[in-house]
Amino acid sequence: MTEQSLKATVQSDLTDAIRARDQVRSGTLRLALTAITNEEVSGTASRELSDDEVLKVLAKEAKKRKEAAAAYADASRPELAAKEEAELLVLEAYLPAQLSDDELATIVAAAVEQTGATGMPQLGQVMKVAQAVVAGRADGGRVAAAVRTALTTA
Repeated sequence: MTEQSLKATVQSDLTDAIRARDQVRSGTLRLALTAITNEEVSGTASRELSDDEVLKVLAKEAKKRKEAAAAYADASRPELAAKEEAELLVLEAYLPAQLSDDELATIVAAAVEQTGATGMPQLGQVMKVAQAVVAGRADGGRVAAAVRTALTTA
């Protein structure tokens, strides 16, 4: 049996969620598939997204849910925050496991060593190398904070 694409996996999981009458899961997967389709038809020509591109779209959707949940929690709307967090859990099932702070610090230290960075002016170079290794396993903000920490202590 051939390995099915991530998009096909999401589509089949959506069918299963609809059959199981799982409202949260089916609604979240519908929104995710819509975001994937929108990305496929954006630009000058429509195209089929690779699994890596689909992962980026899903990560972007997960980030939206995380930010919305935080905004609702700050606005004293726990019922809406809970809904966003439930959707976030569904999306996180498709994302690679997130790196721990120690693992992230190790990757950033290797990136600093590889680029020979000595201070903040080389932040962009270190970020580029670190992001390539991290590849969706940590939020960009976390990576940037770890790089800043590593460069100020270097």
